[in-house]
Amino acid sequence: MATDLTLHQRRRAPRPDELAGIPWLRHLQPAEQERVIPQIVVGDAQPGDHVCRYGRPPTYWFGVVDGLLKMSTESAQGNSVTYTGLPSGGWFGEGTAIKQEPYRYNVQALRNSVVAGLPIDGFHWLLDHSIGFNRFVMNQLNERLGQFIAAREIDRMNDPDVRVARSLASLFNPVLYPGVGEVLRITQQELAYLVGLSRQRVNMALNTLQEAALIRIEYGGLRVLSLEGLRNDAVLRTL
Repeated sequence: MATDLTLHQRRRAPRPDELAGIPWLRHLQPAEQERVIPQIVVGDAQPGDHVCRYGRPPTYWFGVVDGLLKMSTESAQGNSVTYTGLPSGGWFGEGTAIKQEPYRYNVQALRNSVVAGLPIDGFHWLLDHSIGFNRFVMNQLNERLGQFIAAREIDRMNDPDVRVARSLASLFNPVLYPGVGEVLRITQQELAYLVGLSRQRVNMALNTLQEAALIRIEYGGLRVLSLEGLRNDAVLRTL
């Protein structure tokens, strides 16, 4: 059965609309695109599928064409620590791909998702030959550093409303996740997994943020009305 196959075994060639959703391709010269596009593969990930596993060597540089993934690790005591969610348009793991060292985290699908991969050899060829690609990767690394610093701050926050607000702000990063736009397709349970709170507490926080006119809860997702408000500590202290 197809469901018995691994994500790697379910890989296929991307459709034109899936290629159109890969943000870094537009930064390449035509000859560079011609070289790497045939190397790109996509896989239809099911909830719980591992895209990356802790300790495994990288074979692809990955991105989310559509869906939602979770980047996490487990402590020595067996507790799971979530670093970030990875929504549509996000590419990740460039630091691991550059160093070609084993993954220090797990990445799993939270829902049915389409995941793209560029083989490591193609990734390094672009680093060696494409100025546009290098600029894209440098921007990624810079934004990722800021994101993980913010994630450490969020972990230390005791106010659940602020935790949810800051976590939402990180998912609406236009540089890291250009495919999200103004509406994030996410359920309250998925957000609870990412934030580390119960679904009921996340529901309360979302209603508080909606009353403050920072977001609007819509069918199947959330619309951000004030991204700066979600990031602004002075605004969040008034909740």
